[in-house]
Amino acid sequence: MDAVDTLLHAAWIIPVEPEGAVWPAHSLAILDGRIVAVLPQREARERFRAVTEINLPQQALIPGLINAHTHSAMNLLRGLADDLPLMSWLGEHIWPAEQRWVNADFVEAGSRLAMAEMIKGGTTCFNDMYFFPEQTARIAAECGLRACLGMIVLDFPTRYARNADDYFTKGLALHDAWREHPLIRTAFAPHAPYTVSDAPLQRLKVLADELDVPIHMHVHETAGEVAEATERDGRRPLARLEALGLLGPGFLAVHMTQLLVDEIALLARTGTHVIHCPESNLKLASGFCPVSALLAAGVNVALGTDGAASNNDLDLLAEMRTAALLAKGVSQDAAAVPAFQALQMATLNGARALGIDQETGSLRPGKWADVVAVDLGGLDRQPLYHPLSQLVYTAHRDHVTDVWVAGRPLLRNGVLTHMDEAALIQEAREWGIRIATASQENSDD
Repeated sequence: MDAVDTLLHAAWIIPVEPEGAVWPAHSLAILDGRIVAVLPQREARERFRAVTEINLPQQALIPGLINAHTHSAMNLLRGLADDLPLMSWLGEHIWPAEQRWVNADFVEAGSRLAMAEMIKGGTTCFNDMYFFPEQTARIAAECGLRACLGMIVLDFPTRYARNADDYFTKGLALHDAWREHPLIRTAFAPHAPYTVSDAPLQRLKVLADELDVPIHMHVHETAGEVAEATERDGRRPLARLEALGLLGPGFLAVHMTQLLVDEIALLARTGTHVIHCPESNLKLASGFCPVSALLAAGVNVALGTDGAASNNDLDLLAEMRTAALLAKGVSQDAAAVPAFQALQMATLNGARALGIDQETGSLRPGKWADVVAVDLGGLDRQPLYHPLSQLVYTAHRDHVTDVWVAGRPLLRNGVLTHMDEAALIQEAREWGIRIATASQENSDD
C-alpha cells in the first residue's frame, strides 16, 4: 500500500475540473500538502495507508473558495455607515474613519477577525487591497491562509504613506519580504482611476511586468465614476487604462457594473479578468455587472466579497448564490450562470485571475490540497437530488465543517484549529466600543 498523510472519505467530491463533475462516495488522498489521488472510496482504502483518515459521510468536498477581492481589515468598520451610496459612504464616513483609526494595530486586529470569518466560511485564499499589508501578510502566514496582498498606490497621503514614492517603496519592500513564501503573493493595487493619476499607473505597469505580479483595481464601479471621467478628459476609464497599456491577463478589474458592448469585447480580446462583487454592488446601489454577457464573450469572471464595511460579510457561498440569481434576473435568462459556473467563479476562475490555477482552484492531483467540506445532510438541505445545485442554492457558510490549506487543517468540525474565536470576538468588541464612542463624541460636538 502507498503511504499518504491524509485520506478524506466524502459522500461526494465536486472537483470543478472536469466541469460540472460530481463524484459520489469518493476519497481524496493528500501527501506533503498536495493531492495525490481522487478515487472511489473502496479503491482508496485498498491502495493507500494514511496517517490520518477522516470520514465525512454527509459532506461534499469542494476546492477552497477564493475571495478575489476584499479589504480584510475593514471588518472593524462593519455596519459603521449603512444604506448610503458609494461616494457618500466613502467621502463622508469611511475615509474620515480610516484617517482617524487605521494604523498597524487596527489592520492586525481587523485582518485576524476577517481571516477567522473567511476560514469558517470555506475561503482558503483571498486577494486583499488595504493599508498596512505587512500586518495582513504576517497574520495570513500565521493562520495558514493563502493570500495575495495589495501594494497600495494612491495620489494622496494617508496614514500609511506620504506620497507616491512612499507607496512604491513600501509596496516593493512588501514584495521582497514575502516573495519566497509558499502562501503569500503580492499584486499592485492602485485604488481606482479617479484616485490614481497617469504617472504612477505608468510606473507600476513597468514594475508589474518586471516582477510578474498582477494589477488589481476598482474600475467602472458606478455610473457617476464613468460620467465624471468622460466629462473630465473625454474618455471612459477603461479607455484610459487601455491607452496606458494596463489591460491584459495581468489586470484584475473589480466591479465593472458599467460596460458597453465594445468594452466587453475589449476585455475578452485583452484577456483582462473581471472580479464580480454582487452583494456589495447591490448594497451600495452601484449597478449590475453583466456577468452573463462577459462569460459568453469568454471573459474570466471571478467572485469577491468586497470589504465587510460594504457587504457586510465575507461569505463566498452567499456570493455564489447571489451571483447566480442576479445573473438570471439581469439577463432575463434562467439558464444564465448555472450552479457549476457559480462554483467555478468562486474557485478556479479566482485562481486563474491570480495566476495560481496550476496550484489551486480545483481538486486535481498535483495541486495543493486546499479543500473544504460542506455538510449537505441537514434538514434544510433535504431531499437532495443534485449535490452541486444544493451546494450553490441551499447551503450556507454555517454548513462548512472542515477546511484544509495545503493539507493543513484550519477548521475541524466547525472549530478553528489555530485561532481563539472568543478572543477575536472580544478584541472586535473593544475596537467597536472605541470607534462608536469617538463617533458619538464627534456628533455631540
